[in-house]
Amino acid sequence: MKIHAQALLFDNDGTLLSSIESVYRCWTRWAQEYGLTAEDFQGVELHGRTAGEIIAELLPADRVDGALARIEQLEVEDAPGGVVILPGTKELLGALPAHRWAVVTSATRLLGEARLREVGIDFPVMIAAEDVTRGKPDPEPYLLAAARLGVDPARCVVFEDAPAGLRAGRAAGMKTVALATTHDRSELDADVVIGDLSAVSVQVTAQGVEITAVG
Repeated sequence: MKIHAQALLFDNDGTLLSSIESVYRCWTRWAQEYGLTAEDFQGVELHGRTAGEIIAELLPADRVDGALARIEQLEVEDAPGGVVILPGTKELLGALPAHRWAVVTSATRLLGEARLREVGIDFPVMIAAEDVTRGKPDPEPYLLAAARLGVDPARCVVFEDAPAGLRAGRAAGMKTVALATTHDRSELDADVVIGDLSAVSVQVTAQGVEITAVG
């Protein structure tokens, strides 16, 4: 599939890199510290959501701030050696001018930056959890990224691995490319579904970016 765009917007974890082992290691330790059981965690989706939203489901309101600070500390400390870059990421980002792409993550800025630094990715623009009042699947994060880049949302393409992120991209009026890195293809509703970013090539022109994605 060929798509013409003026900006490419990338989710971070599960799209550019993977921290799945670190996530489960840190959240397991966090749960033990806060006296939560495996049953408490049943049905709680950890991927593609802000830590604040997850913790608010599990703990009383007066414990959320402290618990949020603790999980951020655990995950930032675990970033060295705890994340791996996914196939195609460096090649694709290396082909893009800085003003043509952004990272849009549900993680905090501190954590998002720590993970990207660990895999050697320099990013021009990042929208993180503290930049928005409503996280994915609300379109606010992606709309803010488009505004920061000065691009019409309709001329943006979202790259996501999580259903919530894909819903956010569609709600923002953007084209969507789903990566089957963390979810089965049957769960991914997008304009095109690919295995990972190695299936994407780009050609930069004066008008924008020509994207070829092979599902």
